[in-house]
Order: sequence, then structure tokens, then C-alpha cells
Amino acid sequence: QVQLVESGGGLVQAGGSLRLSCVASGRTFSSYVMGWFRQAPGKERKFVAAISWSVGNTDYADSVKGRFTISRDNAKNTVYLQMNSLKPEDTAVYYCAAGRLMGPETRLYNFWGQGAQVTVSS
Repeated sequence: QVQLVESGGGLVQAGGSLRLSCVASGRTFSSYVMGWFRQAPGKERKFVAAISWSVGNTDYADSVKGRFTISRDNAKNTVYLQMNSLKPEDTAVYYCAAGRLMGPETRLYNFWGQGAQVTVSS
């Protein structure tokens, strides 16, 4: 079983920054892809970013390119999402996920965290 625990969400003004963390436990993650998704009220869950553990390849949704950065610390089994220049439309519950293949589809990820609320005020 894999456990993912997010932290670092909160309330921030537009233009501000937040960093989300996701700690993984229960498995060896050297071959896992780690992703971040977000879900706004009444909307479907959408891809934000992903990173491979072994090589560090990254992928981003167009809406966050240049503003968000995904990174990982293998020694700590932790993935981060640094979010800069935040906009009100970034408001959502952010989920950490783990899977075998990199991609934007939720079906590629087998394990999910409980979510962290990010609210950006205008």
C-alpha cells in the first residue's frame, strides 16, 4: 500500500506564492512518476504537473508553465510544487498522485493523497 500526504496549502493573495509538499511512504518510488492535479468546485480533476523519480523528467499543463515548478527529493521521498504568480483561477484542491507512466490522464495514477486546499484571493 502507498500513502501520500500533502501539506502546504492555504490562502494567498493574487501574485503571491505557495509551496506544496507530498510525502510518500509504503513503497520504493524509484520507478514511479509523481504528479500534481487540481480540482475546482464543480469541475473535473485536471493535470497540473508530473515528474519522474529516476531521471527527473517533468511535464506541465499549459496553464501553469512558467509559474509552477515541480521537483523532488528522493532521499526524503518528497515531491514539491512551487507555485508563483498565483491567480484566482488557480484556486482548487490540489492532489498528489503516484503512477507508473507519465501523462495528464488521471487513470495513469494508482495512488492519491487526500488533497490540500489552495485559495487565491483577488
